[in-house]
Amino acid sequence: MRSLINHALRTSAVPAPKDDAIAFHQTLSEYASTPVHQLDAIASELGVAGLGVKDESIRLGLPAFKILGASWAVERALREQPDVRTLVAGSAGNHGRAVAHAAARRELACRIFLPQRSLAVRRRAITDEGAEVIVVDGTYQDAVDAAARAAMDDGTALIADVGETGPPEWVIDGYATLFAEAARQAVYDLILVPVGVGSLAAAAARHGAQVGATVIGVEPATAACLTASLTQGRPTPVPTPGTTMAGLDCAEVSPAAWPSLQRGIAGTITISDAEADAAVRELTTYGLAIGESGAAPLAGLRALQNDDDCRALREHLAINPRTRVLLIATEGLTGTRAR
Repeated sequence: MRSLINHALRTSAVPAPKDDAIAFHQTLSEYASTPVHQLDAIASELGVAGLGVKDESIRLGLPAFKILGASWAVERALREQPDVRTLVAGSAGNHGRAVAHAAARRELACRIFLPQRSLAVRRRAITDEGAEVIVVDGTYQDAVDAAARAAMDDGTALIADVGETGPPEWVIDGYATLFAEAARQAVYDLILVPVGVGSLAAAAARHGAQVGATVIGVEPATAACLTASLTQGRPTPVPTPGTTMAGLDCAEVSPAAWPSLQRGIAGTITISDAEADAAVRELTTYGLAIGESGAAPLAGLRALQNDDDCRALREHLAINPRTRVLLIATEGLTGTRAR
């Protein structure tokens, strides 16, 4: 399925973003708002009034937005368990590095579980943060499950971005900082956001409901777990044969994110690896160093405006020359381009 209209949309039932994390992030020495770049030429080509790109290629010293959620989740975990000595997490790469970075700042030990197909460059980035990397013979979900088992040890806390309560919800709250910044930097009616397990997309849904912006999720065609879940009306796992959009290579949405996703995401678009790669190259011509997962929203916008398979969603959204679009570019050059 190339695109989906979410007929269960009910933004009035989406919880408001929490602002606790924003105040916390502003106390960090490396904190600064990431920029929103205006790409007027692409906006004109695609027939919209404006096109902004929220550039998360450098965030709190790391090349991805994940540190916003991880740092706040670690802060909350330590408030509840001040005797914690070790942090653990399952990850496809960026979340693990963010947890490792947060652990190093707190002088804590850290173990990150990665799936077998994680790239060597992502493993090295995590070990460079001082964490132990454990490669699991399996998928991303297998790595998440292994981390959960490791968290049963005394003095250990699981910093997960998928699950029902605690850290997964805190991760969503941490991402509110990104959208609070965007609201001060740009004006927009439509947000396109990468999905993955859905934590960032849930934060986008909460923000969109608050400010009156429509939110569309963008997924790899080979890992479209939100599209499947919205179709079935419940969290629905999908097979994940692999994608270059490593941060979005997720088989199922987080239970903590699901209520906000179901009520607050207006629709989804799926894209191919080739389309994501083309979007990376296109953003490079504008001087933006964005990785495949971060470039996915641009590929999604192009599909939305140009692909006949997206016509129903396009017409449902009533996109027109007055529409102002914000793309969430979640990461810098990582994976194969980060060697």
